Amino acid sequence: MQVDFYHLTAQPLDRVLPQIAEKVVAGGGRLLIVDADAQRREGIDRLLWEYSRDGFLPHAVAGAGDDAAQPVLIAAGTEAGNAARNVALADGRWRDEALGFERAFLFFDEERVADARVAWKGLAGADDVDRRYWKQNEAGRWEQAA
Repeated sequence: MQVDFYHLTAQPLDRVLPQIAEKVVAGGGRLLIVDADAQRREGIDRLLWEYSRDGFLPHAVAGAGDDAAQPVLIAAGTEAGNAARNVALADGRWRDEALGFERAFLFFDEERVADARVAWKGLAGADDVDRRYWKQNEAGRWEQAA
């Protein structure tokens, strides 16, 4: 499985998360977005409706409808009611349950750098885990740094 660490320095989560979600869905995948905070989940829900003037990303908040039919599901925990094989940890908190997915995205800002380092080191010896660390360059583009 692959774990992508996204260090948010030049762009906030609301600019990066929709792009990742679009790529997952465009590739035929499903995504579970996890955030423990109810207000932030509501914000992510609004974001996915409003981020693009040209369209929208089909999604729902877990428990609000037919979870199984949703390409993108926003939830408090890692239970993938939409059978997602990709998980985005939007609150910057690593959860070992993410190892049950094919790919995990951990988004973190300066406040969560120490937590991300602990997760990075903790996954170093894990079998079948490919870790990737992404940072933004001066132009705002993502570069793989590790």
